[in-house]
Amino acid sequence: MSNPPPTIILVDDDIALRTALTFTLELDGFVVTALGSGEDLLNYTLPAAPACLVLDQNMGGLTGLDCLAELRSRAIDMPALLITSHPRQSVRDTAAALGAVIVEKPLLGDALLAEIDAALKRQAGNLN
Repeated sequence: MSNPPPTIILVDDDIALRTALTFTLELDGFVVTALGSGEDLLNYTLPAAPACLVLDQNMGGLTGLDCLAELRSRAIDMPALLITSHPRQSVRDTAAALGAVIVEKPLLGDALLAEIDAALKRQAGNLN
């Protein structure tokens, strides 16, 4: 029996980017749940591992880091990637403290996919 493909929880309020990333990630074999806001994420029942969060930092309402901080306070340590443009040092510091890897926009080449793969490998190593 083969293992199910990893799930990516994608949270971005930009519908065009969310749609494009969903399409790309599904082509790469992931199951993608796309959500339009941080509030949607906090109300969503997260899947069991293997799964990875991909959070946009700059959304209306809760930011990606706001969401991640809340999830961490709930003892959810799912791997997380933060996508953003030109992050300030305070964003970098907070992301690091919350265990998130920053992937800077524009998302060029396979940078996002490489970071997702690395995060899922780290998660698998922590589960064994």
